[in-house]
Amino acid sequence: MIPSDERERRREAARFFKAAFARHMNGEVDHAILLYTKSLEIIPTAEAHTFRGWSYSLRREFGRAIEECQKAIDLDPSFGNPYNDIGAYLIQQGKLDEAIPWLMQALKARRYNARCHPYVNLGRICEMRLEWSEAIRYYELALKEAPGYMLAQESLQRLVSMRN
Repeated sequence: MIPSDERERRREAARFFKAAFARHMNGEVDHAILLYTKSLEIIPTAEAHTFRGWSYSLRREFGRAIEECQKAIDLDPSFGNPYNDIGAYLIQQGKLDEAIPWLMQALKARRYNARCHPYVNLGRICEMRLEWSEAIRYYELALKEAPGYMLAQESLQRLVSMRN
């Protein structure tokens, strides 16, 4: 049984995380970072580190974003989001070869329900390398995971029409 003071700390951390996410989605990145930090000060979680990293990435602070994701992985290596996010940040920096192992690790993560994202990121890498067939394969895999994923659908349609 969890002591009541621990339960209250968890609830408070969750409230800060929820408020941070709302600000984040509203485009208030700086405020979101402050709220994620408050959540982390109460109870460090892989989720809060990952989302604070995402916030840093929106400010193009990729080094800090990657550090946050690595802290998330240290806390919970089974959580898939930070692996994908590191891969995405490396892609944004043009470090395609470095991104691939992170994206592959995201696909293997036990606690991850958005495998469509690393598939799309792998597709993007293949597109940048002009490896059309492989890119198409990854976009199809993304759509198998998430049939309505618009980015994967649009990317796949673009490549298929380009090949015809």
